[in-house]
Amino acid sequence: MTIDRPPLTLFTQSRNSAGERVRIALNLKGLAYDYVSVASMEAAGYRRINPQGLMPALKVGEEIIAQSGAILEYLEDVYSERPLLPANPIERAQARAFACLISSDTHPLCNYRVRKYLTQEMNASDEAVLAWYRNWVTISFTALEELLARRASAQSYCFGDNPGWADLHLVPVVDNARRFRCDLSAFPRLIAIEDRCSKLEAFRRARPEAQPDYPGYVKTTVSPGR
Repeated sequence: MTIDRPPLTLFTQSRNSAGERVRIALNLKGLAYDYVSVASMEAAGYRRINPQGLMPALKVGEEIIAQSGAILEYLEDVYSERPLLPANPIERAQARAFACLISSDTHPLCNYRVRKYLTQEMNASDEAVLAWYRNWVTISFTALEELLARRASAQSYCFGDNPGWADLHLVPVVDNARRFRCDLSAFPRLIAIEDRCSKLEAFRRARPEAQPDYPGYVKTTVSPGR
């Protein structure tokens, strides 16, 4: 059965870490896509695309997929030639669990709208918001580090010798933790994998500063692929 593969358009912005996950996945799979900066759109205009108003959203032909997790599942289903998940069912589940700890447990507590609410509605000081952020990052990273320590064998990336599902979730959250000056010295396995990923073109091209809406963006020429 032939699966339709219409053109892809990603609605996001440079600092959106969920959008960075999708950009990494698109790059790892070698897929071309159009980039539309939500920052250049009116809020009402973007809500007509994604009623929740959150990023990212992927336009597939004339259809819209919201939520990075659903987008990643779509890409894995349709563009299976370069899989992001391990072949082994247990490792597939472990990779998904690792990613969910970041996307479902950590990211919702630390994202911008939560920090904004703490400041504007709860009158939390900047120091209190920073303490909030660092607390949840430390709890999350402690668990992630232990998950990697429990693997049956050492691997170059989170769950294999090629970067994939877990790694594309890890890299943006580590970058955010650095922006908030979190102490990462207790997480050598996470940092080693993040450092390894950061040297790969698929990850470099997904970085915030590589996006056309990043302040001070300078266009560079890169080739597709991993």
